[in-house]
Amino acid sequence: MTLPSATFLDLEHWPRRSAFDFYRTFDIPCFNICTRLDVSRLRRAVKDAGLGSMTLAYHFIAIRLANDIAPFRYRLEGERVRVHEQVHGSTTVLREDDSFGFVTLGHERDFARFCAQGAAAIAVARQSGTPFDPDKDEAATIHMTTLPWLHFSSYSNARRWGVHDSVPKIAFGRIDAEGEHLWMPLSVEVHHAMMDGLHVGRFVERFEAALMEPHSWLASVPADGCRK
Repeated sequence: MTLPSATFLDLEHWPRRSAFDFYRTFDIPCFNICTRLDVSRLRRAVKDAGLGSMTLAYHFIAIRLANDIAPFRYRLEGERVRVHEQVHGSTTVLREDDSFGFVTLGHERDFARFCAQGAAAIAVARQSGTPFDPDKDEAATIHMTTLPWLHFSSYSNARRWGVHDSVPKIAFGRIDAEGEHLWMPLSVEVHHAMMDGLHVGRFVERFEAALMEPHSWLASVPADGCRK
């Protein structure tokens, strides 16, 4: 089987070329934005769908949005920017012995298919003795984690400084009730050479819009559903 050739941005005609050249030389080139999302309608939609869980549902939305917003698929490779056709979610799974492992949640446009493959992968990752082994094709993922024990308002990630890690990192926190609302913290950390606050803002805005109409996101879609 012939693998598709890698696609790279045409940097000479990229409107952000100056920003790219500026930020990629920084010792700390990443920025982080924290906000909170109202997931009250999502909880009802998950219950109505009769499958999956809240955790799978908000990972599903986040991964789909990361694929829909092109800069979340950009990765720094030396002097070039690779554009991945699609990216998946690499998230953490807690085990009974308080250790944790990694699981890859594949990008799917259909929630039922996403839940089926996600539940199977999580079940394997939860088994004691499963190797601590992040995804080998790490660049084609979004690094994700959930902290269900606390409702945070700031967040930072472990990083290898000196290594150009341009993989976006998303964290979800404890969901707290406030009147009729269920608020969930969201942290998004990205490499500033790849994107700006505008792009993170679009991610958050579209996440908020999805949470206003979650039933349409969790409904079945054709197997060949196209990217928005």
